[in-house]
Amino acid sequence: MNDDKSGLRADISPSRRWPLYAAGFTTAFGAHAVAAGLGAESADIGLSLLGLGVLLALYDIAEVFLKPVFGAVSDRVGPKPVIVGGLLAFSAASLIGLWADQPFMLAAARLGQGMAASAFSPASSAGVARLAGKHTGRYFGRYGSWKGLGYAIGPLLGAVAIIAGGFSLLFLILSSVGLAVAVWAIISVPRLAPLPRPRYTIVDVWKQSTERSFLGPTVVLAASTGALGAAVGFLPALAAREGLGTAGSVAVVTVLALASSLVQPRIGRLRDRGVLADRPGMVAGLLAIVLGVLIAGLLPGALATDGVMYRAVPIYCAAVFIGLGIGIATPLAFAHLADATPAERLGRTMGSAELGRELGDAGGPLLVGGVAVAAGLPWGLGALALAVGAAAFAAPVSAVSGSVTKTGRKPRV
Repeated sequence: MNDDKSGLRADISPSRRWPLYAAGFTTAFGAHAVAAGLGAESADIGLSLLGLGVLLALYDIAEVFLKPVFGAVSDRVGPKPVIVGGLLAFSAASLIGLWADQPFMLAAARLGQGMAASAFSPASSAGVARLAGKHTGRYFGRYGSWKGLGYAIGPLLGAVAIIAGGFSLLFLILSSVGLAVAVWAIISVPRLAPLPRPRYTIVDVWKQSTERSFLGPTVVLAASTGALGAAVGFLPALAAREGLGTAGSVAVVTVLALASSLVQPRIGRLRDRGVLADRPGMVAGLLAIVLGVLIAGLLPGALATDGVMYRAVPIYCAAVFIGLGIGIATPLAFAHLADATPAERLGRTMGSAELGRELGDAGGPLLVGGVAVAAGLPWGLGALALAVGAAAFAAPVSAVSGSVTKTGRKPRV
């Protein structure tokens, strides 16, 4: 079997992959710089818990509808035009936020950014898969690490920008980042020509979409991303209620993101060496997320009388466990999908998988917010922990992971 899905030389310069990682950074940075700021400043702009959940979910609701579409488009025209066009649209949509002094304008900017990210996010994933060769774990670990860097820098820079110039300055920075990465992609990303595609009937597409090698990792991605989406908004809100202030509240998300970013490349390398199999790795990651969510839901209130520093400990511990769990589960799920997918429909598969991921990212905040309105935030977090734990049963079975798997018959998605 030919492991080179790119149609290019296997020794392509690493620098030509970097803009793909930067595109992943951009969508994470854009989504979570604003989301963490909303969580920390929700009381000041008059948002209820449910209203906060809706605003957090808007970015992802746009992606739910459009990612499979743009993923299929990237299969037809190649990933590069879709990446560049999406980044330019992201830059333009961010300019709406210059007038984001009301929730309505914030919502419009978030929706526009989500629509643009729907284009360049699945196309970037498909580009990484096509350029990975035998090393899907390694390169998706790096891709995820760059996304984690976006999660880490986004909340901190978002807090600084909001303090210095409000949401307008933050959106100006986001617009500049999108434009810079688009130019970088134009210069450096190789043209990945569309590959010949067999004609698929509706029955074929249905079978491909219901195989466990597709559904399993997609459910894992949905659960881990749902936890991430909820944590990015509600952990800062929880920290703010415990008296940590804006900077201390937003830094919770940075801790989560750094934990995820640092572990992902290592998990990818372990997978490629055949040391870590997909199913136990994904299950372990999801259970770590459950532990972190339960800590966030149960412990802060129990320590409410011990001072600000003591109240911060369980919140930051929760962020570490959630970040580690996401960092373990995510690269394994993406690498499993890449290995199981024929090259000519990587874009559609990644777009469809990211549809499930964004359903989780939208559903996580809505689940926590909805239950919190009825029964309180600890119950909302408990509901999230239950949903993530249930997703562990969907993790796909793989006897051997990484490059060893690729020497045998390729599974179909």
